[in-house]
Amino acid sequence: MLAVVIPYYKISFFGETLESLKHQTNKKFNVYIGDDASPEDPKVLIEIFQPFLDIEYKRFDTNLGSSSLVGHWDRCIEMTGKEEWVMILGDDDMISENLVETFYKDLPDFKDKTNLVRFASRIIDEKTTETTDVFKHPEWENPATAFFRRFKGETRSSLSEYIFKKDAYLKYGFKDFPLAWHSDDCAWIDFSEGKDLFCINEAEVLIRLSGESISGKDDNLAEKSEAKEMFYTYMLRYKLSMFNIPQRRFLLEAYENSIKRIRKLSLAEWRFLVDKYARYTDAESIIKFFKRKLRAQLRSK
Repeated sequence: MLAVVIPYYKISFFGETLESLKHQTNKKFNVYIGDDASPEDPKVLIEIFQPFLDIEYKRFDTNLGSSSLVGHWDRCIEMTGKEEWVMILGDDDMISENLVETFYKDLPDFKDKTNLVRFASRIIDEKTTETTDVFKHPEWENPATAFFRRFKGETRSSLSEYIFKKDAYLKYGFKDFPLAWHSDDCAWIDFSEGKDLFCINEAEVLIRLSGESISGKDDNLAEKSEAKEMFYTYMLRYKLSMFNIPQRRFLLEAYENSIKRIRKLSLAEWRFLVDKYARYTDAESIIKFFKRKLRAQLRSK
């Protein structure tokens, strides 16, 4: 069974989100809505859709998303029952009417082979106008390869376009980075446990990018930078061995640059990088790294 979890806060596009669930050609899913003490009461909307959807709604007394968005995701997932698979759907995102149907149609092909199912996606704006072509993916894809396609700008990725096994979530959880920025990227590496991702390209998730969304705002750049540094640190500490040498070099340089954009690297951070380059890369990478380190030292004198 599938649980569709909606961490609710904004009502602006919530009706369209629920409408997309109402029109699913397969209704074999339960909807769990966790209200993050929002000032915008969604109960009237929920009552409209209650006859068409199996909805469980809970309003939390305290707002958690402002300090820990991951914490709010967690307490929303705690609302679920015995469902084996979970989808966290943004309160402004939408899904194509065949998404649940294609999930169950393909379930026999991936059930015992993966912990992650990904759907095709495209971006929409405030007027629900599609602003990009559809992003599709290989039917089966190594998580490291999927990660690098995303970070090299060859594709995109958002929380809403994945369905994951609840057991994998319970084992690893989401890392609590500021604004939950990169928390989902980290989760797909953790949750996959090295198994390939399965992609369903016949169904789509419509990701809304607006002035109200975290991705669409530009007044939170400091928090995003902090989250990026935390994310790369985690990847280098615990996941570097799953990548090949060019990919490792990319991660190491991304970590280094994420810090340099804000401040100078500390001695401990230089030592951390020296250790990772020595253990996980090749001679060419090490030489280039030490040249950068020498230039940085000369500039600081």
